[in-house]
Amino acid sequence: MTPLRSVCVFCGSRPGLSAAYADAARTLGHGIAGHGWRLVYGAGDVGLMGEVARAALAAGAPTMGVIPTHLMGKEKGKRDLGQLVITEDMHERKKVMFMNSDAIVVLPGGAGSLDEFFEVLTWRQIGLHTKPIFLLDTNGYWQPLIHLMDHVIAHGFAEPHLRHSFAAIPDVPGLLARLEDVFS
Repeated sequence: MTPLRSVCVFCGSRPGLSAAYADAARTLGHGIAGHGWRLVYGAGDVGLMGEVARAALAAGAPTMGVIPTHLMGKEKGKRDLGQLVITEDMHERKKVMFMNSDAIVVLPGGAGSLDEFFEVLTWRQIGLHTKPIFLLDTNGYWQPLIHLMDHVIAHGFAEPHLRHSFAAIPDVPGLLARLEDVFS
């Protein structure tokens, strides 16, 4: 029997200004379900978090949401998930999400999504894991971040292999194909 694969999705608690971000989140949610994978995400019912979760749930995906107590009201913690974990703080939230996933996907988002990306990237850089990290680069959203990472490497603050510790994928079909490769 094939083990259940889990995709951790870090993303914005806001929808962003382009409808393309919400469209991509919904398409990813459907794709996760269509492949029989489990969605692990921040348990919110707002922004891109809500979009990916509602789409995954509607398409029948198993779901695990992880949210700290102080964000239950602000992020409108979903209670109709397969599993809901309420943590004490943000650090525990990230750790639980990470530990319950096989791959990490970062959709457009703000400071929280950047924090989540840099934490799992740092853990990978120092050898704590080898899980794949993907940036869903909808409409080139992550290009400034990629340029910053290249800048950090060019100025000697990171080894060149850091750039190969994550991949930016421009669209959901390409991302799902990469996840299929990783999980096969």
